[in-house]
Amino acid sequence: MWVTQDLILNVFFQEKIIIGRELLVNLKGSIILAPTHRSRWDGLILTYALGRRITNMDCRFMVTNPEMRGIQGWFLKRLGCFSVNQESPSLQSLRYAVDLIVNNKLLVIFPEGRINKNSKNLPLKEGLFRLAQMGNRKVKSVHVIPIGIAYEQINPKFRSKVSLCIESPISLSDYSYSDIKEFNDQLGIKIKKAETKAKNLIN
Repeated sequence: MWVTQDLILNVFFQEKIIIGRELLVNLKGSIILAPTHRSRWDGLILTYALGRRITNMDCRFMVTNPEMRGIQGWFLKRLGCFSVNQESPSLQSLRYAVDLIVNNKLLVIFPEGRINKNSKNLPLKEGLFRLAQMGNRKVKSVHVIPIGIAYEQINPKFRSKVSLCIESPISLSDYSYSDIKEFNDQLGIKIKKAETKAKNLIN
């Protein structure tokens, strides 16, 4: 943590603005973080904003198989990432993700499925809702936290600003009889709202 948070983030970014943490203070149950995905910096920013130093929990990131290759994969694994095949996820990956939910770990799933630098309106993937449903069958409550992350430039530059906004949680119990589209529509609205707030903080 001291290398990534105290050294790298502090040196690279001039200012890091985080808002909305108070929405999680009295939240009980399992949590899935659902952030926008605009840069490879996102993982470090999320860990800085909501990781062990803030919540006493480590973030565990679900990423695609190609991202876990080579030196990058070695580094990501040590940051708490695990891989999943988006087209045909293995039972082992799914069980691991559900176990994280059941054991109240901070599971991070990027709903857009990949880095989307230009904030295009991509259809959200179905995996988050399916995993949340699986976890919700085993625990009393599962909350999905919409998060927007914004950078001053599309490709963050040295000594630039970054902001992160947390929106109000979505409880899976409110979507027990809903389909994926209804849930993803609501999640999409909230993460877009969070990202707009985050952008306004640095523009």
